[in-house]
Order: sequence, then C-alpha cells, then structure tokens
Amino acid sequence: MNTKQPTLQVAVIMRKVRIAGAMSRWQTWRWELADVVMNEPAFGTEPRRLRQDESGEHWLHPNFTVELFRDDAEGYYLNATTPAPCWFVLWRMDEEATVSDEPIPRPAAVSVSYHDAGRWLDAQETVEQVPAPPEVVAWFQAFADEHYKIEPKKRKRPDSFKPLTDRFGNPASVSTEKKFGGGEHG
Repeated sequence: MNTKQPTLQVAVIMRKVRIAGAMSRWQTWRWELADVVMNEPAFGTEPRRLRQDESGEHWLHPNFTVELFRDDAEGYYLNATTPAPCWFVLWRMDEEATVSDEPIPRPAAVSVSYHDAGRWLDAQETVEQVPAPPEVVAWFQAFADEHYKIEPKKRKRPDSFKPLTDRFGNPASVSTEKKFGGGEHG
C-alpha cells in the first residue's frame, strides 16, 4: 500500500498594486495574490522581486508543497465541482522582512481544499484564490473521485412530527391558555 501523499511543488506570485480613487488618501498601495505556478529549480529557495515599475511590483515565493490527504477528499471534490476551481493561498504581511522600510507579503500555505480555505477564513486569516489550471484540477479531481464517496441524503423528518422537548430534553407541551396576568380587558 502506498502511504506517500500525492504532492505538487508550487510557487506563489504576489503583486503590489497602486490604489486609485478616494481610498488612495489613506493607502497608496495594496498587496494581492497574482498567481500560483509550478515550482522550478531555477526559482531557488528565497522570495525575490521579479519586477518593479511605477504601477507596482511582482514577487515570487517558491517552494510550497500542496499535499492531498484522504480525509480531506470532500474539500477537493467541492473545489473540483465548482464552476471555477482554484488555488487557495493563505498569506500574511511580514513586518520583519521589509523592502525600502515597507513590509512584504509572505504566503504561508497553498491548498486546493475548500475545507482548508474555510478553516483559514474562520481563523480570520487573509485567504485569496486564483484559478487552477485544468491539469491541476484533473489531478485533485482524480484523487477526490478515488477517495470521496458522496453520502446518500437521509430524509429529514418534518419538525411537526418531532416530539416537543424543553432545553433539558424533557417532554414539553404548548398551550394557548393564558396562565398569568391580569383579568379581562374590555
């Protein structure tokens, strides 16, 4: 039995873009996810600036491993079956690493699982997505097809047929009679 997880080595490209309009009064630049590409040995191991001009910058962050796990097959299935399957990238601003006294973004993780993205968002992390190429979608779709079995939906019994209980699980009843209060209003 093969115990090694399927993996892809990828690199993340972040871009710095100029903010236009009224928002530029408070902030002139912002960082965003530009792309996720297959990693190549020529990329090296450290982040580096790819280009810089008056419209912004592009930074390459190499050496991220995207690993598929059997217990997350549903997350891959959910991504693969959407109209726009994608990469999910969790990134943070790195106050320690600066260029010209400005912090730079640091991708922390890359995934193709809806569940990973959901957990990261629940933890209030910055998560962005970019489209995944068809060959990558086929890769995680094949894994999901092999390891995820859709559970048949069980018929939900209407609430009107359920016995009433109080918050402690004891039988309860509903009455339309007034138990407390004043007399007749006239």
